[in-house]
Amino acid sequence: MNFRPFGRTGVYVSELCLGGMTFGGKGFWEVVGKLGQQEVEGLLGTAFDAGVNFIDTADVYSEGESETLIGGALATLDRPRDQIFVATKVRGRMGPGVNQVGLSRAHIHAGIDQSLKRLKLDHVDLYQIHGVDQETPLEETVRALDDLIRAGKVRYVGFSNLPAWMAMKAIGFAQANGLSRFVSAQMYYSIAGRDIEREIVPLALDQGIAILPWSPLAGGLLSGKFDAKKQGPEGARRASFDFPPVDQARLPGVLNALQEVAKARDISVARVALAWMLTRPFVTSIIIGAKNRQQLTDNLAAVDVKLPPEDVAKLEAASALPPEYPGWMVGWQNREGRVPAK
Repeated sequence: MNFRPFGRTGVYVSELCLGGMTFGGKGFWEVVGKLGQQEVEGLLGTAFDAGVNFIDTADVYSEGESETLIGGALATLDRPRDQIFVATKVRGRMGPGVNQVGLSRAHIHAGIDQSLKRLKLDHVDLYQIHGVDQETPLEETVRALDDLIRAGKVRYVGFSNLPAWMAMKAIGFAQANGLSRFVSAQMYYSIAGRDIEREIVPLALDQGIAILPWSPLAGGLLSGKFDAKKQGPEGARRASFDFPPVDQARLPGVLNALQEVAKARDISVARVALAWMLTRPFVTSIIIGAKNRQQLTDNLAAVDVKLPPEDVAKLEAASALPPEYPGWMVGWQNREGRVPAK
């Protein structure tokens, strides 16, 4: 396992992170996964033994049960707390009350206390806002997150699923007012969905933000079990939960390129998809999920795959984003250097 800098924090995290969305199975989340305590302990133990030091979950996953299961597993496995980087999120609805959702100061303060209780921890290393709350001023949210750091309940704060302009607005407000700023961006990114390369990646590179891709296999679509028409085995997650969206026009080319490389290397399509992502210089830690030890072990093995330049180029060409304004104008206007050609 390799380790990468977590933004500008001075902390290093494993380049693969174990996600907890498959833990629990309550309500809406049953279609994603419904692993119990013993299974969660097994997966966490396997991940830790492979060198993973980073775990990610959210309060909303299985209505809090994912956090509860992780808390129980951490207590049972009894690994040194300062060697495990634990992340969770806040925003989703956690009860029927009108204020049990969103990014208000009230919900954020209540949310961290409930998450810490479920996780059986006195602090989390990373607390992330889980999306946009159109009802709460961004400044209110930033100040509330800073409160948690000052109270010792949170070490760092990050964002997930925000547009670049909003993330930069929050960073600018925090810096102007001496508040803790976002240090990470948890965003959907895969070889079948490279949209963040347009705005989020340039922001992250400029501001020293760690990028944590979620759903790197596009909800199982890149697992090797599905064809270009998204037809796959019965019972697979994608068969009943078609998310996240992908560009259907580019998908056949992406799948064909992945399959060609996988066949030539005699490894799984999933492993190739993850290995390609690890070649991206802006990726900090890829959040992987698993329903069983076999899936997890195969994903973990991606760190040992070193794709040659020709394979990277093939995958890059098959998945490249089409030009979009103003990106193509920036490239066109800067196609020549400042010094006139002689």
